[in-house]
Amino acid sequence: MRVLAMLCACVTALVLGAGQVVAQGSGPLRIEITEGVIEPLPFALPVFEAETGDAGSLAAQLSQVVAADLTGTGLFRQIQPDAFISTVASFAAPVQFADWKAINAQALITGAVAVQGTQVSVKFRLYDVFSGAELGSGLQFTGTTEGWRRMAHKVADAVYSRITGEGGYFDSRVVYVSETGGKDARQKRLAIMDYDGANVQYLTDSSAIVLAPRFSPGGERVLYTSYETGFPQIYVLDVGSVQRRALDAQEGTMSFAPRFAPDGQTIVFSLSQGGNTDLWSTTINGGAAQRLTSAPSIETAPSFSPDGRQIVFESDRSGSQQLYIMPAGGGEAQRISFGPGRYGTPVWSPRGDLIAFTKQNAGRFHIGVMRTDGAEERLLTASFLDEGPTWAPNGRVIMFTRETQGEGGRASLYSVDISGRNLRPVRTPEGGSDPSWSPLLD
Repeated sequence: MRVLAMLCACVTALVLGAGQVVAQGSGPLRIEITEGVIEPLPFALPVFEAETGDAGSLAAQLSQVVAADLTGTGLFRQIQPDAFISTVASFAAPVQFADWKAINAQALITGAVAVQGTQVSVKFRLYDVFSGAELGSGLQFTGTTEGWRRMAHKVADAVYSRITGEGGYFDSRVVYVSETGGKDARQKRLAIMDYDGANVQYLTDSSAIVLAPRFSPGGERVLYTSYETGFPQIYVLDVGSVQRRALDAQEGTMSFAPRFAPDGQTIVFSLSQGGNTDLWSTTINGGAAQRLTSAPSIETAPSFSPDGRQIVFESDRSGSQQLYIMPAGGGEAQRISFGPGRYGTPVWSPRGDLIAFTKQNAGRFHIGVMRTDGAEERLLTASFLDEGPTWAPNGRVIMFTRETQGEGGRASLYSVDISGRNLRPVRTPEGGSDPSWSPLLD
């Protein structure tokens, strides 16, 4: 179909990056993309129908969130309602495709909302305007009035997936470090929010410095490092109950930079003792720790491959900070970074095909990606300080920390597409750093 062909062409161009790409779709479709720039697909989204008398306000809010999710990807452009020739009389009414063709809408999204007490149901349909056909069958989501934003994200995920053929990422959350105060008196606490910065909740207070929160594969737990004892120590926090406990540590050691394995039971982390820092692994229940590296260098920032068989990490064993891959149980490590500058904070993509990293070179910091063998390195950003990438659940978008220069410098969260396009700030109430993206919610 024309809509599907157009978005597939856009996605292909984003992966290929710079250069000129000409994609041929069905019929007269022709898309020309230069230097990775695409023409976003125009879609129309009339305000969802209110099927009950008290659903009008909620229907309008839901429609706005769905539209914001889609336009935020950079792949879609919303046609504003004042351009509509006609509207959708009701969810069950036939669609007048000629009216939507006339305003060049490629896709049409219709929906309806019903409220019964605290329960909400949302249903929607997606149409390819030029073929005059529905893309997939209509879906319905139910929930509570408090969870209406999640239902909007689910609708947007379904639309995104049907048009691009890829998984969505809107119905997800991000845990991060919320920062207040100046650089010399900065207070930090863990916070969690929707992927777009809404519904912020705080998980810890600011009585102790906290660093590097990391979601479990199921999203129900968070690992992080705290200095509440005066030394870095790893804690495990249950997101639902906000209960936490310290991970067992060896006496006289400092533990930090934890990360879950895909099984959700194994944890890999850095442990410093006797002036040496190596990678170790243990279980979530605090079993006996296993040493994975043994070198007179600093090994840190580990991240598992999606299949759990390998770990990528940073090390200065070659004389400068570089990236290495080794078997998950330890063993010989292979260096994969060879460009100029220093590399750190590697994170394996959920798809398994790419590794995101922080790079420092020539006085600038970058977020970049490379293949798992180090090939095809691409830098996506450049600034005074960009660091700490984390992947969206579908492996298409990266969120990271950007800090501005000077005494009043502020850490903020940003996101970027893996092509380097669509760099966007993620709004938070205070400063933010160290993001970790959850999997899609159930």
